[in-house]
Amino acid sequence: MSQSVLVKKSGILIAFILFSFIFLGVIFSLTNDISVKAGSDFSYPSWLIISYVAGLSMIVLPCTLPLVFIIIPLSMGKGYKKGLTMALLFGAGLTTTITLYGFAVATLGKTTSLDQFSTIMFLIAGISGFIFGLSQLKLITLKMPSYSRTPKFIQNRGEYSKSYLMGVLLGNAGVGCPNPMFYWLLIYIAGSGSLEIGSSLGLVHGIGRAIPLILFSLLAILGINATKGLITNRIKIEKITGWMLIFIGSFLIINGLPGGHVWYESTIVHIGWNNLVSMIGLPVEFHIGEHIHQKMFNFVISPEIVPIIFSGLIVFPIAWYFVNKRRAKVTV
Repeated sequence: MSQSVLVKKSGILIAFILFSFIFLGVIFSLTNDISVKAGSDFSYPSWLIISYVAGLSMIVLPCTLPLVFIIIPLSMGKGYKKGLTMALLFGAGLTTTITLYGFAVATLGKTTSLDQFSTIMFLIAGISGFIFGLSQLKLITLKMPSYSRTPKFIQNRGEYSKSYLMGVLLGNAGVGCPNPMFYWLLIYIAGSGSLEIGSSLGLVHGIGRAIPLILFSLLAILGINATKGLITNRIKIEKITGWMLIFIGSFLIINGLPGGHVWYESTIVHIGWNNLVSMIGLPVEFHIGEHIHQKMFNFVISPEIVPIIFSGLIVFPIAWYFVNKRRAKVTV
C-alpha cells in the first residue's frame, strides 16, 4: 500500500471518529431538555449511542450493503466537490426516511401497548431476517431495489435532487433489516411515546446508516477502491451473513409467536445475559427483565413445542442448503 493511500485512509478514519463524538455530543445537547421532560433523562444518552451504533452495523447486512454499489457510481466521475455533495445528499435522503420511521413508531406507541408492539415487531423482524437469510444462501430469489429500476419521476430529476430522492427511496430498503439492535431501538421509541425522542433517535440512526456509505463513496472519489475486498469475498460474506440471519430470524420469530417470549425468558440465554449485565456494570438499558405478557391471540403455544419450532426453523434451511449443494454437484 502506497504512503499517500495510507495517509488518505488514516485521515478519513480519524475524521470519522471525531465526527462521531462531535455529532453525538451535539445531538445530546440539543435534545437533553426534551428527554428530561419525557422522563427519559437516565436512559436517553445510552440510546443515542445504541441508535448510532445500530446504524453503523447495518452496513454488513444484505439490505444495506448493496447500497454501496449504488452510491459509488452515483458520485464517481463528477469531481471532488460535486461527487461528495451527491453522496451527502444521498445520505441525507436515507436519513430523512429513517427519521420519519422513528416519528411514525413513536406515534404508534401512543396508541398501542408496548407488549403488543414488541411482539409484532419481533415477528416482522424475524420473518424478514429469515427470508433475507434464505436469499443470501441462494435458496430463494429475492430482488433488491436497484438504481436502474427507480421511478421515472426520480430518474428525470436533476443530479442533486435525484441523489436525495434516491436516498429517500432506498432508505426503505433498510427498514426490514433483521438487526436486533434496530428493533430493540424501535421498541424503546414506541415505549417512550415521545415524538421528539422518536424523531431524534431516528435521525441519529439514519446518519449512522449513511456514514459508512458516504465513506465508501469518499474513498472512491479519492481514487481508493475500498470495495475490492467486498467483491473478492462476496460469496463468503453472503454465506456468513445468510447463516447469521437464519439464526437471528428464527430467534426473533420465536419471540413473536404467542408464548414464545415466555419460553425464552426461562432459557439460560436470557438469565445468563442479565447476570452478565449485572456483573460487568452495563447501563440498565441492557438488562432484559421479565414482565407480564398480554395475550394478543386466543391461544398460547406450549413451552414444550416452542423449542421444537425453533429447531425446525434452523434445521430446515440447513437440510435444504445441502440438498441444493448435492444437486448442483450432480448437475455439473
